[in-house]
Amino acid sequence: MAVQSNKTFLYAFVVVLALSGVAVGYSVVGSAAEADEETAIAKSLAAMVNAGLAVISKNQDHIDNANIGNKGLDGKTVLAQAQQLFQEATGSDPLKIDPNSRHGRLLGIEMNAIVEIMEANQKSINQSGIGFKGFIPSTFGRLIIERFSKGAEGDAEIKITAPPELVRNRKSRPDTWETSIIREKLLSASWPKGQIYAAVAESKGRPAFRTLVPMYYSASCLRCHGSPKGENDVTGYPKEGASEGNLGGIISITLFR
Repeated sequence: MAVQSNKTFLYAFVVVLALSGVAVGYSVVGSAAEADEETAIAKSLAAMVNAGLAVISKNQDHIDNANIGNKGLDGKTVLAQAQQLFQEATGSDPLKIDPNSRHGRLLGIEMNAIVEIMEANQKSINQSGIGFKGFIPSTFGRLIIERFSKGAEGDAEIKITAPPELVRNRKSRPDTWETSIIREKLLSASWPKGQIYAAVAESKGRPAFRTLVPMYYSASCLRCHGSPKGENDVTGYPKEGASEGNLGGIISITLFR
């Protein structure tokens, strides 16, 4: 499918990431302790993004209900729900991670971004008389990532990407390294479902610890990405004809060294 611009590419990925106890495909340079810490950070950042997407997905019909004004989805409420999903997925309370550590600081920036984005979009979300608001998981994820990138500038980056042929947003296209790993590893029939890939690789001319976390289509994703292939979905894009369980997206985490 030709790459298009100015729209997002994910609609409703829910909690389908295997983030706890999964194997990591390593190709790393540096101490094992450093790699372990960076892996923990990357998994936490990916888990919180995915939890935020899940909250919006779960509340999508509520958000698009034209008969209700105030949806009760302010920043603190959505963050609390995301934190609960994060804890269920990882077994870790995000509020108990040392805020003075790199791990806690970056996770804090991400959680603050969730609150800020929800607060900034309250007028649209709570507008009655209008159904589809355009505030879907992919939009929410993109805005969180943009806000996170500003807060963590020079230290870390997050991107939601996908196999090149599935990308709808030009800005979300995988770079050369990501494309190679997606093709050679994550799309391989032998790659264990849910297993992440981590390596030390250059990014923007700097050494970095880079992690790719696969996301798979859930049943709710298929209303936009399923069949019939080519039929326009609610956002105006042609459906990909995907099936539940197919690789549909990748959360790419970069921790600069």
